[in-house]
Amino acid sequence: MARVSQEHLDARRRQILDGAAVCFARNGFHATSMQDVLKEVDLSAGAVYRYFSGKEALIAAIVGEVLGQVREGFEEAARSTPPPPPDLLVATVLSRVLATKESLTVDGRPAFPGLVVQVWAETIRNEELAAVLQEGYGAVREAWTRIVRAHQDAGTIRSDVPPEYVARTMMAAAMGFLAQQALFGPAPAEELRDGLRALMSARGEAGAN
Repeated sequence: MARVSQEHLDARRRQILDGAAVCFARNGFHATSMQDVLKEVDLSAGAVYRYFSGKEALIAAIVGEVLGQVREGFEEAARSTPPPPPDLLVATVLSRVLATKESLTVDGRPAFPGLVVQVWAETIRNEELAAVLQEGYGAVREAWTRIVRAHQDAGTIRSDVPPEYVARTMMAAAMGFLAQQALFGPAPAEELRDGLRALMSARGEAGAN
């Protein structure tokens, strides 16, 4: 009986988070009120506040969940021997995260990319959210750095560039791809994979300006 009760609680929390995410993606953080969230999820204030103290708590929970999924994907890959190549890894993890949120739509379009861009903007004014984001991306960057270092040791990536630089660049590619989807509409992660693969195969002169 206790297990069923916990499943019910988990499902209700999921319902609230998904409803809030749709509201935020549709109207933005500042234009969305808790009343909007209550209407979207069709629950009483007491039912929602049992799980979340307010809008800021909802935002932090959504951000933490997404970062956790991304971090888990990269850390899992970092433990494999040998790790997958960067172009495949970033596209695979990004596809996995997008797939978990594909049911969230606004006007027939995926809501998640736009929500992510709003989160980035919100961190400029919200120090607590910025701390959550910084911690999450720091963990992802560490995992990425381990992956890059493993490739450098295996000779599959040039070793004269600090692995931290490569990790930041690959993360920037994934973040930029999400931003493009928010601005211009959905695109398959395979486009990012193939584009990165082409760039990785480019040959340039060492030390060229």
